[in-house]
Amino acid sequence: MHYFFITGSSKGLGKALTELLLSDKNNFVYGISRTNTIYHQQFQHLKLDLADLDAVKQFQFSELKDATAITLINNAGIVGDIKHLGNLDAKKIISTYNINLVAPTLLINQFFNTYNNKIQKLVVNISSGAGRSPIDGWSVYCASKAGLDMLSLVFKTELEHNNINTNIISLAPGIIDTSMQDEIRKADKTNFSNIERFIEYKNNGDLSNPKETAKQVYAFIFNQKLHHKTICSVRDLA
Repeated sequence: MHYFFITGSSKGLGKALTELLLSDKNNFVYGISRTNTIYHQQFQHLKLDLADLDAVKQFQFSELKDATAITLINNAGIVGDIKHLGNLDAKKIISTYNINLVAPTLLINQFFNTYNNKIQKLVVNISSGAGRSPIDGWSVYCASKAGLDMLSLVFKTELEHNNINTNIISLAPGIIDTSMQDEIRKADKTNFSNIERFIEYKNNGDLSNPKETAKQVYAFIFNQKLHHKTICSVRDLA
């Protein structure tokens, strides 16, 4: 059985990917999220608020006796306060870093500590192009996603150094039509100069459907030839 742990499984890309994985009877998915919207005999919801670091620190991965492969997908993320530095809310700065970077780091650490056997393992960090190009008003989001990229690069180096049967990729999924995009389009233009461009993405139909993006992420999970490049994007499939 191939076991998956997916954060943010209740909506958007996380839900679409979970449903796609559940179409294969050889997969079992654990959805890590605050709420649950999926009911399937090969799915189990694990309630967890990633902004609550005490809860994340106490999170325990399940014992898997019949696993042939195990994959952790750090999908959950928030854009946070869309404002220029100097105008940001301190609590929102902290919660955005916690959800986007600190929680994934804690989960990867616990994941690797729990499954320190020879079973094939993969970590997929859902990153963003925003972590590779600066966008005004998105300082914390950009920085946290850039941090996720670097975390992936360091972990990859450590895995190669120790010759361990685990891989990690940091995958930018493109611009998806989700609730995060709804939030972005509501931003104040004085705090986000690119807002008109993001409104045009929606009006022109340029946003990707979560189900289509899920198929692209699925391809990265199961095609090991795509794992040689740690920092990657769904555009690499073209």
